Amino acid sequence: MQSLHLALFVGAALLFIGLLLGTLSTRVGVPSLLVFLVVGMLAGENGIGGIQFQDFELGFLVSNLALAIILLDGGLRTRLHTFRVGLKPALTLATLGVLLTAMFVGAFATWLLGLDWRLGLLLGGIIGSTDAAAVFNVLKGSGQRINERVESTLEIESGLNDPMAIFITVLLIDLLTHPEAAWGLETLIMLVQQFGLGVVFGVALGAGLSELLLRVRSNEGLHALLLCTGGAALFSVTNLAGGSGFLAVYLAGLIAGNRRAGTSDNVLRSMDSMAWLAQSGMFLLLGLLVTPAGLVSSLLPGLLIALFLIFIARPAAVWLSLLPFSFSGRETTFIAWTGLRGAVPIVLAVFPLLAGIEQNRLLFDITFVVVLTSLLLQGTSINMLARRLRIALPPAASPLNAVALEGANDQFLVQFRIEAGSRAEGKTMDQVANPGIRPVAVVRNGTALDLTDHPVLQAGDLVTWLTSHAEQEQLGEWFLATTVALRRFYGDFTVRGSVKVTDVALSYGLTGLDPGLSALTLTELFHQRRRGTPVVGDTLELGGIRLRARALEDGKVSLVGIRLPKT
Repeated sequence: MQSLHLALFVGAALLFIGLLLGTLSTRVGVPSLLVFLVVGMLAGENGIGGIQFQDFELGFLVSNLALAIILLDGGLRTRLHTFRVGLKPALTLATLGVLLTAMFVGAFATWLLGLDWRLGLLLGGIIGSTDAAAVFNVLKGSGQRINERVESTLEIESGLNDPMAIFITVLLIDLLTHPEAAWGLETLIMLVQQFGLGVVFGVALGAGLSELLLRVRSNEGLHALLLCTGGAALFSVTNLAGGSGFLAVYLAGLIAGNRRAGTSDNVLRSMDSMAWLAQSGMFLLLGLLVTPAGLVSSLLPGLLIALFLIFIARPAAVWLSLLPFSFSGRETTFIAWTGLRGAVPIVLAVFPLLAGIEQNRLLFDITFVVVLTSLLLQGTSINMLARRLRIALPPAASPLNAVALEGANDQFLVQFRIEAGSRAEGKTMDQVANPGIRPVAVVRNGTALDLTDHPVLQAGDLVTWLTSHAEQEQLGEWFLATTVALRRFYGDFTVRGSVKVTDVALSYGLTGLDPGLSALTLTELFHQRRRGTPVVGDTLELGGIRLRARALEDGKVSLVGIRLPKT
């Protein structure tokens, strides 16, 4: 009995310490996932804890379950409209990008370590994919708003690229254990099966699960638990059928999060707690599996492979994969740098250990060094790089609550608190609202005010609106304490996308414009000048002035910021 209580105490204490340090780490720009790994290593057999833990099968089981919950949570938070922007490039990165990265890293590892080419390519496949847990965690915790084209591509890529990495890993393990086997049509069938069954099970069972949970109408905490257990069951069933459980559970979350007004904020908060518990437990356990003393011999080659991956292999694969798409050089650079490695490569590195592949411990140790380097080098610099590359959007006031109205197409009840010095202070609700935004309530000191009295808004008031998703950001600008960053980014003037180019030219004295542009609206100009779908933050030059997309509606630019040249 005492040993049971001791085990519970140690486990709970490690989780508590990891979570506490994880919350503090974001203030200094260190990914919390790195903190959990380090805490696990310090508690291990070569650390101050001295815990002897080498149960790779248990680590593999827990990691798979945790990744299923993390991917489910990521799918719940992904809006379908982001697929309009990011699906094609993300799918290309998740397939061709992973394959190219694995080939580049495999060739380098084969040369550097003097390995059999199959072992080198196996290592490339293990570390070839970005990790959903790391990407979701860093992007959510970075505090930066990234433009939608880049953010959606990164999130969708990390949710879709696991099947290709698993396919490469399993294929190379089979090739090493059965060198006499012939590879051809069966190999292609295996790849199609991984993706195909993952999509079919994810869409079909995900739709059934979301419909069932909507009909149950359970409380938020129970709803989140049902989602997690249902997602874990879906993950397992898909894997048993030979498909990709990771892809299936991500798609199931996507469907549940977007179907019939989506998932409430309270359910998402509960799921957020589940995801934190899953990723903290997973990274602590993976840290315990590592023997730091055993990493010494693998440290230098692991660092060299990590640097090759970060600075050469991933950028080359991203650049080649994104050539057909409308990404700027800055956006491509940021996507290449945000190719974070995390739990998935470590979990894939357990495959050779369980299969008894020669030099399996070397592969595991090098993978761990690569993950540590990626989290430390890339994870800590994302904020700085987003600012330097001007990928980050200016801050916006986030609503205190946002509730989707069931049965209403893209309509939300959103609540904001008015900050002192904001544009909304001293205005009435009618003066703040734009077309398509309806005032609902004003609460001051716990009392709801009568809107028919047209109350003047004060700092601290809670205001509720009925608005579309596209108008939320523009509405939130009224409640920021300062708008200097907004003016610096978008410019001092804002016009509707329906304004004609010729009217802008007359207003700002533009000359020498192409006559073919005069009849176009600014919305049409953005779609003509850019390949693909525009996003907030896209810029155009017109006769010496800069136009920047400020808001979109139904995939079209609805508001345009104008910055005049400095005189």
